[in-house]
Amino acid sequence: MFYEQLFKFLNKERVDYVVVGGVAYVLHGGLRLTADLDIMIGLEKKNIRKFIHIMSELGYKPKIPVKAEDLMDPHKRMEWLKEKNMKVFSFFSSKQPVSLIDIFIYEPVNFHDVKAHALKVRLGRLSIPVASIDDLIKLKKISGRKQDLEDIKSLKRLKRYGQS
Repeated sequence: MFYEQLFKFLNKERVDYVVVGGVAYVLHGGLRLTADLDIMIGLEKKNIRKFIHIMSELGYKPKIPVKAEDLMDPHKRMEWLKEKNMKVFSFFSSKQPVSLIDIFIYEPVNFHDVKAHALKVRLGRLSIPVASIDDLIKLKKISGRKQDLEDIKSLKRLKRYGQS
């Protein structure tokens, strides 16, 4: 998995995060391809600083022409959200061009609730916090894209049949 090293560093540095989006959907048993990794992180300055440091160490840079450190400024994040309808901040790596990492710049649902409900999924020796099916459904409803609406149907079936 492209992101195993990222999870290793996030856990080592005790970054407060939860995997959401397509990767979370797949880890719950959903079937579809996804190239990007969507993460919610605690938006406290110290947590964001640790996250940015890890991204830099792994060779990831902002996809848009701004400094990654701008993420620590809640006023900038709100400006991006209101003026540009930007909901996630994307990082890319020229070493891994197919791996895109998106983090939410706001809380579409309460992060601490999502973290409290998260499942711990094992990846080798790593334990990865993954949004619960219910929280994933909430996030996908907010997004409302066609793919997300299809994912919601599948997630409800997975929940009904006890897949996750």
